[in-house]
Amino acid sequence: MANTLAPLRFSPAEEGAFHRALHREAYGYLRRRGDHRFADRRARVKAALILLASVACYIQALAASQPVVFMAGYAAFAMLMMWLNIDVNHDASHQTFTRSRFWNAFISRAVTISTGIEPVYWRARHVSFHHRYANIEHYDLDTEENGILRQTPFQRWRGWMRFQHLYWPLVAALSLSWIGIVFDWADRLGRTPLQAERLLPGVRGWGAFIFSKIAHLTLMLGVPIMAGHNLWMVAGIYLLIQMCASLLVVFLLLGTHWAGTTFYQAPEGESQQMTHGWYHHNFTTACDWLTPRRWQEAFTGGLNYHLTHHLFPGWHHRHYPALARIVARLAQEHNLPYRCISYRELRAAQRAFLTQMGHPHEA
Repeated sequence: MANTLAPLRFSPAEEGAFHRALHREAYGYLRRRGDHRFADRRARVKAALILLASVACYIQALAASQPVVFMAGYAAFAMLMMWLNIDVNHDASHQTFTRSRFWNAFISRAVTISTGIEPVYWRARHVSFHHRYANIEHYDLDTEENGILRQTPFQRWRGWMRFQHLYWPLVAALSLSWIGIVFDWADRLGRTPLQAERLLPGVRGWGAFIFSKIAHLTLMLGVPIMAGHNLWMVAGIYLLIQMCASLLVVFLLLGTHWAGTTFYQAPEGESQQMTHGWYHHNFTTACDWLTPRRWQEAFTGGLNYHLTHHLFPGWHHRHYPALARIVARLAQEHNLPYRCISYRELRAAQRAFLTQMGHPHEA
């Protein structure tokens, strides 16, 4: 992984008319409702209820005298906290849960303790690299070459990758721990492009970083063991739940950038300008997808409207269904390839992509 990356620009393509129409209609939608871009009271109440339920499950797990009751309470706590990460932390990382940057940062740090991930580094990877350079080789750190899973046609092919469409759920299950252990420490030690961001500098930065790691281990392992629960049982359920939580997030996210999308390489030479515009890039590197049942959108944190999220990262996810309808209509008028597919189609396209990337002739 390169330690420095020259910033890329997108071509000033003829996208001005679409941009103006999109923002005119989006802000018109807000004015008609007398609304704002951030979380509303309903979203905050929902977050509070999830948090209270997770705390109740944690307390029940600590007080349990039967192993099965402990494991049920512990699992419920961890999965509810992951739901809180999906529903709240993602918006807070984009500064859309509250208007205050301080409270968004505070919420992110508090909510991510259960995951073991450093929120400042995750936010930089997500906002500064993935959102800015989705599906661009070396620039989108979510698809960085890892030697295990081939995620782009520009990466080296290895023999075991012919089976990656079969073993990828295991990779997905380990992704959360990999981010917390490998990515976070690589970022901390300046071995990734994040070093240019100058995040968490000095002693205070080290303090915040170490705090997040110690707090995670204390919450997820230390306190249950001190409460009298068996060390091996706690460690076992911890590893299992970390894998389940990781699977949950990956199943919501990755397919949206694999399903019938395009992958790009950065321009060579001195020019750091892509040959296409920013809107065209987003339409060709992501899609929206629909949950099998409308009520299930309450659990996705808006991630199923993934293309819409990339076009409106500064809007809370409660607006995405309405914004997606605006995007779909205007994209048709301006000949942009908007796609909204079913979850079944998403899974099928994801499997087809992994199978294709596993073929040696695609290398």
